[in-house]
Amino acid sequence: MERSCQRALELGLPAIAFTEHAEWNTIHPGQHSVDITGYLDAIERCRAKFKELRILSGVELGEPHWFPRETAEVLAAGPLDQVHGSIHCVRMDGSVLDASQFRERPSLDFAAAVREYFRETLAMLESGLAFETLAHIDYPKRYWQDGAQPYREHDYEAEIRAVLVSAARTGRVLEVNTTRGRILCPDITVVRWWREVGGQAVQYGSDAHDPEKIGEGFKVATQMVEAAGFKPAKDPMALWRR
Repeated sequence: MERSCQRALELGLPAIAFTEHAEWNTIHPGQHSVDITGYLDAIERCRAKFKELRILSGVELGEPHWFPRETAEVLAAGPLDQVHGSIHCVRMDGSVLDASQFRERPSLDFAAAVREYFRETLAMLESGLAFETLAHIDYPKRYWQDGAQPYREHDYEAEIRAVLVSAARTGRVLEVNTTRGRILCPDITVVRWWREVGGQAVQYGSDAHDPEKIGEGFKVATQMVEAAGFKPAKDPMALWRR
């Protein structure tokens, strides 16, 4: 975290947000949920060391509607500046799969799995749990099936629009996630749909996971969002609004 703060200062960023994963589907080797007490402690240490940088705390809740008790415990542990809701996993064929694993299952109906991902995202939005931002709405496209037809938003338009309508109705913010500069989640098609259905605000995340990737892809992302009809505020840390 300290190296990430230092990198943010090198880039001239006014602030950095650490939206640490709060996951209870521990799919990958070495994966674990957040130690929220230790995390908040680390935030305070960084704030004391980097007084010239605004450091925001936060969590990214993974499938929080599956784990309401655990989610409530994390949110009650201390003040958080940002709370994201995200889906990484779905239940398919009797097991829990991360979308990054879809392409590893040759027998899996890939399109059906992606549609299940969007249905699970809708269920999370409709659960009534307290989170402000919908993270990486089209996460499965990061791990698209080798040899398959390219990912096309219009193939899943009905499902995506249902998610966007629910997010707009419940007052959520849409994250544009730059995936460390590799791919935009979502791209301009979905951001335009977001505006069409009444979405009010957009924010950015580089999903860095590495100090060297802080802010990667933000230039392209901001140009894209502005082209879709959202404008920046005077405060560089404020949401972009329609």
